[in-house]
Parts: sequence; C-alpha cells; structure tokens
Amino acid sequence: MKYLSTRGHAAPQTFSDILLGGLAPDGGLYLPDHYPRVSSEELESWRGLAYADLAYEILRKFATDIPDADLRALTRKTYTPEVYCNVRDGDNAVDITPLRRLGEEGGTTVSLLGLSNGPTLAFKDMAMQLLGNLFEYTLLKTGDELNILGATSGDTGSAAEYAMRGKRGIRVFMLSPHKKMSAFQTAQMFSLQDPNIFNIAVEGVFDDCQDIVKAVSNDLEFKARQKIGTVNSINWARVVAQVVYYFKGWLLATTGPGQKVSFSVPSGNFGNVCAGHIARMMGLPIDKLVVATNENDVLDEFFRTGNYRVRKSAETLHTSSPSMDISKASNFERFVFDLFDRNPERVAGLFRDVEEKGGFSVADTAAGARVASFGFVSGRSSHQDRLATIRDLAARYDIVIDTHTADGVKVAREHLTPGVPMIVLETALPAKFSETIVEALGKVPPRPAGFDGIEDLPQRFDVMPADAAAIKQFLAARTGR
Repeated sequence: MKYLSTRGHAAPQTFSDILLGGLAPDGGLYLPDHYPRVSSEELESWRGLAYADLAYEILRKFATDIPDADLRALTRKTYTPEVYCNVRDGDNAVDITPLRRLGEEGGTTVSLLGLSNGPTLAFKDMAMQLLGNLFEYTLLKTGDELNILGATSGDTGSAAEYAMRGKRGIRVFMLSPHKKMSAFQTAQMFSLQDPNIFNIAVEGVFDDCQDIVKAVSNDLEFKARQKIGTVNSINWARVVAQVVYYFKGWLLATTGPGQKVSFSVPSGNFGNVCAGHIARMMGLPIDKLVVATNENDVLDEFFRTGNYRVRKSAETLHTSSPSMDISKASNFERFVFDLFDRNPERVAGLFRDVEEKGGFSVADTAAGARVASFGFVSGRSSHQDRLATIRDLAARYDIVIDTHTADGVKVAREHLTPGVPMIVLETALPAKFSETIVEALGKVPPRPAGFDGIEDLPQRFDVMPADAAAIKQFLAARTGR
C-alpha cells in the first residue's frame, strides 16, 4: 500500500514513511492510493473478534510494511481491559466499545457506541493509544527521536499526552486555546508534570493553534531539523485507527450480512466522520453518515448548501461543546479529494481559495450533485438543544451523556430511517463537562476512580501569543537545536 498527497506533488510513501509526520511536503494530506475492499464474507468472519484482533485485521490492509506479527502484537498491547477500563461490571472490565441500545425511536433502534473508556475519558484515546505504541515501535527500530507538535480544542491534547508520557525519544508540545476548554479538560493536560510534556496556552481559538501547527509543518527545513511529527488527525495513522470502531459498531448492531446501519458523529475537524467515510468506501454497509455540528456550523453549511466557508477567529464561538469549536476542518480535504475523483490539481486549487478567499462552493456543480452519493447528511445543535437532549436521555433512559454526544443525538434524531439502526458515536464521558451537566440536571456527573479533585492539582503551562515564529523559538529552545 502506497500513500499519495491530496495535492499531488509528493512522491508515494509507505505507511511507516508517513507515520511520524503530518502534512505532506506540498501541504496536502496523505491518503492510500486505493481503499482496500472488505467483502461481505470477510466482514462476517470478523464477528466475535476481540477489538484488538479486529484492529489488526483492518490495519494490516493499510500498514503493509509492518510485519504481521509485530502489528498484531501492537494492537494486542494497545486494546486491553487494563487501558480501556472506565466502564466496568463490578470488578470486571466490559467491552472496550460497548453498544448501549437506548430504545425505539422513529421506527428504528437508536444506540450509543461507547468510545470513552480510555485513560482520558474521550474517544481520542481509541486512536491515540495505538499511535503512541506505533511511534515507540518505529523509534526503537531507528534509534531516532520525535518532537510532537499538536493542537487541541480539548480532548486530543490530553489523549496525546497520556499516550506519549514517558515514551522514550518523544517530546510533546501541545497548543490549546487559552481559557477555552472545560476546567476538567484543562486540568487533565496542565496537571501533567512529566518532563517530556510541554503545554502551551495560545491566546486565540483552536483554529489559531491548528494554523500554527500547519505553518511549522510547512517549514520543511525547520521540521526536519527539529524532527517534528504530529498527532492531530492530519496524521493518517490517527484516522485509520478510528476506522476500526465503525466496523465494530456495525458488527455489534447487526446480525447478518448486508444489513445497513447509520452513524451520527459529533464533528468539528472532520477527522472522526472522515474515518466513517473511509469505512464506507471499504464496503461497510453504511446508510447515512450524519455530521452533527454545534453553533460552529461550517460543515453543516457545506452539506446543506454546497458552500464551504471558513470563519475567522473572531467569528468562532466558544460553546458548551468546546471540542467542536472549530471553523476550519482540516480533514475535510480528504473527503474533497474523493469528491473530485482524486484530482490533486483541483483540490490544490480549492484549498488555495480557502486560504485566499475564505472558502469555495460546489453548489450547482457536478461535484455538488455527487455529495449525497457518499451518504452524508448534517445538522446543527445549540446550547439549549444540548441541555434538552441531556435532560431527555436522563429522564427517558437513565443515561447521562456529555455535551458533544448530545449534539450527536439531537442531529441523529433528525435523520432516522425506519428499520435502519442509528448509532451515535460517544465523544466523552460527562464528567469532563460538569458545568453543563449541572446546568442541565442539577447534579454533578459521577467520575471514574482517580479523577476526583483533578482541578486542584498544580498546573504547568506557558501562555503565548498566536504566533508561529514564537512557537518555533520555544520549541527550539527546549530541544537544544
């Protein structure tokens, strides 16, 4: 399997070639030169597999340059009850990604796929724990080191830091928007005292952080000298690891071949739902991919109107589902590449328009007419919608969900098809967003063991302006290069 840039000017690479990096040298994102197809027979043969072994079966189709025995060992090291143990039945760990059926609505079954049982209580752990082990495996073979530069709106940062803390040869420099995460999210990151973890609070919004990561990645000389890699979802390994739980969700929700399922995905940077798009392209019987946004509705606007219009930092709203407070969806380029029949020149031109004109439109074009054929539908949710949905699920099903998952449930209910199960991807445990849960339900959500008082721990971080040059100086000073 070789990997191509969405902008066409980078030589084809192997999985290991692109593992430690992020953007391609031409500024594009990597995608496989083809999507491997999964037959109905092969899919059925995966029923009953443990999550680690399902991950191996899917990843081996993409990481063809990693020996099978090594890849199986990596997935089995990653996906264990000891790592994903925050949902328990008494003293016993239950499924790593349990499917909780809520009930019958709109003539079909609505369920939640639990993805937040890892060490940071968010779905990002599902990919990040694997990424940490892949990085360590590769660096041990080469004897090299890696300086990870990442951006987070809340959950990616803590997931990356917990996955990389103590890893030999790895430092993490994580950018986050200053004072725009929940108190729990902030404490999870800033309370880490590991010497290889550096938290930088940027005076701006998430898109400013993401722009800095891209600017540094596009300085190829600096990137090479500082040995910079990324853990954001521009990293292909992050996305492909997320493909696995779409297959697992389908297997848990169905009983036989060919049955269709829809997924509702809380969306900001398009990485999570992009993984669903890839699963669908591989042959997973997905009916709808529901893109659920909050008030920062760039993606909803595109799927409703065909207009992709990024917002400026000042127009990006700070909401009660802060991990989705994003107005420039990095992974969207991967879908656009497929939408335009993998024409890199066309994609490069469109994303030049994003930088120079603030967006582009496919309305009233052949490409625009094709969008629906990929199964995407969308909707948006507001703070009041989140409160109402949290209250409804607590009253109706005795389940407390977080604010982002509430966005997913709200929009899922607008796109139910009788007889087609709807699976909402859980984003995080409600303990990470206590302020809004208290507003909705009048009580503090329970916390897994070990997280009480996390906000009171000493915090270590640096506040810096939204300036790529300043971040480069900070990074260089701490690597000694």
